[in-house]
Amino acid sequence: MSASASPQAQAPAKASFKFPFWAQIVAGLALGVLFGWLARSQDISWLKTTLEQVGDIFIQLLKLAVAPLVFFAILVSITNLRKVNNAARLATRTLLWFMITSLIAVAIGLAIGLLTDPGAGTGLTPADGKEPKRHGSWIDFLTGIVPKDIITPFTELNVLQIVFLAAVAGIAALQLGSKAQPVLNLAESVLELLQKALWWVIRLAPIGTVGLIGTAIASYGWDLIGKYATFTADIYIGCALVMFGVYPLLLATVAKVNPVQFFKGAWPAIQLAFVSRSSVGTMPVTQKVTERLGVPKEYASFAVPFGATTKMDGCAAIYPALAAIFIANIFDVQLGIKEYLLIAFVSVVGSAATAGLTGATVMLTLTLSTLGLPLAGVGLLMAIDPILDMMRTATNVAGQALVPVLVSAREGILDKEAYAAASSSPLDEPAAAPAPAEPAKVPVAA
Repeated sequence: MSASASPQAQAPAKASFKFPFWAQIVAGLALGVLFGWLARSQDISWLKTTLEQVGDIFIQLLKLAVAPLVFFAILVSITNLRKVNNAARLATRTLLWFMITSLIAVAIGLAIGLLTDPGAGTGLTPADGKEPKRHGSWIDFLTGIVPKDIITPFTELNVLQIVFLAAVAGIAALQLGSKAQPVLNLAESVLELLQKALWWVIRLAPIGTVGLIGTAIASYGWDLIGKYATFTADIYIGCALVMFGVYPLLLATVAKVNPVQFFKGAWPAIQLAFVSRSSVGTMPVTQKVTERLGVPKEYASFAVPFGATTKMDGCAAIYPALAAIFIANIFDVQLGIKEYLLIAFVSVVGSAATAGLTGATVMLTLTLSTLGLPLAGVGLLMAIDPILDMMRTATNVAGQALVPVLVSAREGILDKEAYAAASSSPLDEPAAAPAPAEPAKVPVAA
């Protein structure tokens, strides 16, 4: 008996000897800061170039999968709704909570901006600004949804147009019924293939972290961060208030679940979003942790891709609100109640303009053009943007995982046992509780 028991006793010890993914990310952050500081302080050009290339390759690998991933994820997610009872109601509730949380986030951004006047005392002038190459306007936003052909959106990575094409294909597949099943089977297989390939890229995140953080420190240094200290602090504080204040409050009062458990389960996606600065690139991880938190797979496969392209509390709510106030300070423009209401409107309606990609320049120019503020003000923020974008994207992804949990809990389809068992275990482990095989049952009563 002792001979047979010995290997079993040794197995757990061997399995436990594993460097956790979150620890790898933290190590990457620390090394990135160290290498970036060395490259800047000692003027080591080859180290700066290496860090930049490592970071660029990691982001490029993420972007490589964006176009097909978005198309097939949206297509499959729409067709998966047929497996869920009251699908239209779930979709409506999801969109409603997207809007509610965006309104709360933009209100917090405006409040912080009004209290701190982030543009005051920076020493910046309108002459320091520069108009960006990419603009956002309502005409461009509305007319840009429909592509001129089916190739250009993929070659130019226009995510909004890709979403449109995928939505049309998904709705058409639903109308065709069984005739479209071979195409849907192919789409599901391609999506699984893309997600598997993207997992390999995600496992490189610690290395990518070294390059991305190192480049930010080497390029901008602490002096630039100090110059934008108030604005940077406002973004991080605003995002932290939403992520660790508003979200836990909604989880406790609306979903009636333990907020700490949510962050425990969602942490792998949040930390990857912080590093990668891409909601779409993080989408497979976000969907996995959302399912691990007890959200039915059929609903999560719709809500998460939908959120990854439209739900941006950090980039489309907090950031444009604070940035508009910052730019108004620099250009000495007075904002009133009307302008603040316009900021809130743009944040809720125009968030799809950010399209889940790195950066929020299009959303900011859309906000500025709506308010009549100079677009040259965008140039004031470009240098500091990578540092801001890490926290913004982490907030985006946390919100993209939050809303499906809220809706599932309200509709009585959240697996409370799976939620309670969710952990921040390595991403390549199976979920704590598999998604139910039966279609999700949603109560008919409101």
